[in-house]
Amino acid sequence: MSSKLLAPSVLAADFANLQRDIEMVNQSDADWFHIDIMDGVFVPNISFGMPVLKAITKHTKKYVDVHLMIVEPDRYIKTFAELGTNNLTVHYEACTHLHRTLQAIKAEGMQTGVALNPHTNINLLEDTINDIDLVCLMSVNPGFGGQSFIENTYSKISQLKELIERRDASTKIEIDGGVTNKNAKQLIAAGADVLVAGSYVFSSENPLDTIKNLKNLIN
Repeated sequence: MSSKLLAPSVLAADFANLQRDIEMVNQSDADWFHIDIMDGVFVPNISFGMPVLKAITKHTKKYVDVHLMIVEPDRYIKTFAELGTNNLTVHYEACTHLHRTLQAIKAEGMQTGVALNPHTNINLLEDTINDIDLVCLMSVNPGFGGQSFIENTYSKISQLKELIERRDASTKIEIDGGVTNKNAKQLIAAGADVLVAGSYVFSSENPLDTIKNLKNLIN
């Protein structure tokens, strides 16, 4: 597979200097923007909505990976496509008819992502894995940045990798939560393709260097 990807999470950026932080990621060695949309219902936190996403995508020069932590994601699929989303990730736990949701995302010309909470079993994707471009494994409980990494994630990566290979799917594995220079290499070795890094990047002394170092670690 091509080189491993790094996706800084905009949720950890400085909202008062959002454009500055977006430009920083544009200039960095990062590959994607990871943008979390939270509704305060599916997760106990609220992030930004459509107007802020619209403002962000106006400045992004890289692939836009939008992670919906919301109930009833189907209602907004078309809107997210119109706002410049490249990959739209929905939570397995929020979709009653996952296959239908994935078809709707594809119909709008986006790539499909499915996120799994830490307690959700990989086997639940058995029937849809060939329709999924990206599986996002939550390595912290979703809703808040800066949490510590859940160690069980490594075995979930292995199980997911096994399912992807067995089904001859081309699904990428993304890890979201608690990613740092301490576990990045190990996550890639376990089979991850995309690492989301939030507070580790944006809270660092020099985010550009932090991104560069992480990117070198994983490739």
